[in-house]
Amino acid sequence: MKISHAMIRVKNIEKSMKFYTELLGMKKTHEIKGEDFLLHFLKGNDSDFEIELTENFDIPEDGYKNGNAFGHFAFETDNMDEFVKKVKEMGLTLLYEPYIMEEAKSKICFIKDPDGNEIEIIEKL
Repeated sequence: MKISHAMIRVKNIEKSMKFYTELLGMKKTHEIKGEDFLLHFLKGNDSDFEIELTENFDIPEDGYKNGNAFGHFAFETDNMDEFVKKVKEMGLTLLYEPYIMEEAKSKICFIKDPDGNEIEIIEKL
């Protein structure tokens, strides 16, 4: 069994696409149009795993609610300082500033995507 993708419902596809492509460096691979939705598939440079951004044409007035069971997605970076610089250049704010996690031999930080999903950024040390 091979993991394929994870789906996220988005309120604003333009903001979400900018976040995932410009900040996280993902590339759009394809899209699927249905009667009342458009699915945008993105993947990183070195993985087959995709994130599906679901753009429903009938979005609930108050958007979507994130539950408390899902934790976060994790992405690796080669250079945490460059990532943080890019976050600031894009006018975004980190949820947790970079810190060393000795147990994982990593430097990590967290940010939220435009829909409030937590993203962990990891630099292996």
